[in-house]
Amino acid sequence: MDERQTATTRSSTVEAWTDALAQSTGSPGGGAGTGVMLAVAASLTSMVAGYTEADGPRRAEVDGLRERAQSLRGTALRLADEDAAASRAFGAAFRMKPGPQRDEAIHRACVDAAKASAVLGEHAVGAIDDLAWLAANGNRALIADVVVAFGALRAAVAGARTNVSFDLASLRSAGKSLEEVRDLHPDLWESVEQLERAIARIDSLTADVDGRAAPTGTV
Repeated sequence: MDERQTATTRSSTVEAWTDALAQSTGSPGGGAGTGVMLAVAASLTSMVAGYTEADGPRRAEVDGLRERAQSLRGTALRLADEDAAASRAFGAAFRMKPGPQRDEAIHRACVDAAKASAVLGEHAVGAIDDLAWLAANGNRALIADVVVAFGALRAAVAGARTNVSFDLASLRSAGKSLEEVRDLHPDLWESVEQLERAIARIDSLTADVDGRAAPTGTV
């Protein structure tokens, strides 16, 4: 089997995984890329925390933050691979012949894909507070790394938001109206709004520290 078709975030090189992503197969696709962006954000968060000096109770706070970031990195990579699997099922459902079985398969695949993206988005939102803490209290020499982490985290949240929204809207191919979709899956519908609010928060936090990260860009 072509290595591109079996590439995973945890067993492939960056070269092999991005080569698989570059192919027109959809698995891995944007959803899996969202997971990788979250892993990048978590990795940078861990790195900055490791460079942040602290004493007493603050030391325990920094250590806890770093442990959460390291755990999130692994979780994000796992979720990226799970999203790739959901993407394969999504594509397979839409390739079926028209009929009740296709409608059922599409509904199941769309909901599964939306749930996978929503879980990823939930983890991304949960990482905002720790990164915000580092922006305010972390090693000031690494503020540029914090901003890069915010960028990766924003990409993860925006990717999750868009994928959940798109997957829910795709239920119209199974004969559902958007009103029916909202009634059937209120939690997923609400997650889109929560992720939109998270994007706005990340933008605000990034703007607050950008002057420190890129002082030559200020007027």
